[in-house]
Amino acid sequence: MLAVSATGFAASLSLILAIGAQNAFVLRQGLFRQHVFWTCLICAASDAILISVGVAGFGALSQQARWLETVMRYGGAAFLFWYGIRSFRAALNPRKMDGDTNVASGLKSTVLTCFALTWLNPHVYLDTVALLGAISAPYLGADRLAFGIGAVTASFCFFFSLGYGARYLTPVFASPGAWRILDVAIGVIMWAIAAALLL
Repeated sequence: MLAVSATGFAASLSLILAIGAQNAFVLRQGLFRQHVFWTCLICAASDAILISVGVAGFGALSQQARWLETVMRYGGAAFLFWYGIRSFRAALNPRKMDGDTNVASGLKSTVLTCFALTWLNPHVYLDTVALLGAISAPYLGADRLAFGIGAVTASFCFFFSLGYGARYLTPVFASPGAWRILDVAIGVIMWAIAAALLL
């Protein structure tokens, strides 16, 4: 069972590692040290729910409800486009890593953004529900449970490491220029994902 858990861990981690909307947001919150715990917890817990759904064998849901995929695709693209605009606007007025909290988002805004970046992003469903669900399909009983536990553990390890590990990049982001580059990069990532959803 340990080997199966390790397989689930590795499979999940390989999918999460790709730079995406969730990761960019967690990194930004970690750098700014705003609501890091809640950001990491919401992203990891949301992934855990979706991974559990996929491993439990409900990966065929999107095939049965074609309209759901369309709604998620256009809704996700609209949200990512709007968030990209926000990032580009932030790049015009870059901040410093000086502990100034009046430019940071409140907890409510952070929580809503976390949920939106997760649940409105069809790529999350592809990675967690469809792909991990398909990879876990050959495993039965306790082995499938072990696979799911490994996959969920990888999600928690990754997001909390990214969120709290970002503080070690603080010296790099001591200047407004570094923040401008990060905000532009996040904007580009968000728009690229939005475009991919529409193509």
